[in-house]
Amino acid sequence: MPSLLEMSAPWWTYVVRGVMTYAGLLILLRLAGKRAFGEMSAFDVILLVLVGGVLRTAIIGDDKGFAGPFIGVASILAADKLLAWACTRSATFNRIMEGFPSLLISAGRRDRDELLSQNIPDAALDRALHAAGVESDGSVFAARLEPNGKITVVKQGGNN
Repeated sequence: MPSLLEMSAPWWTYVVRGVMTYAGLLILLRLAGKRAFGEMSAFDVILLVLVGGVLRTAIIGDDKGFAGPFIGVASILAADKLLAWACTRSATFNRIMEGFPSLLISAGRRDRDELLSQNIPDAALDRALHAAGVESDGSVFAARLEPNGKITVVKQGGNN
């Protein structure tokens, strides 16, 4: 029986694979759009679990030991910390990583083209308006889809 600390590959391969998996998933999520995990629906939870299961193999391969997965996770956390550090120190880099907000409603008028481009159903926008205490588009100064997938609503007259 192999030791729990034995690894099937050198330690640095877990670091490289972990960081590359993190970067690859980050790119895929940016390509998926702002709403990929904006509202955690049942579909999003299923997707998250499936992605995690598939990426496990990408990070640690066939390793059955104890140390390999921890090295992989530690490298992902370190990459995330480094990315956060860079984002807080460069507004340009932060915009590249996060993206830009999208204007969904301006001066009480829905932008149908932007809703379609961002894959936002009317029902999702209506839920965000109701959560903000708004009953109609006419009382909205602006509604934006933020880079994190949430919808921000600013009421007419600035009473948010």
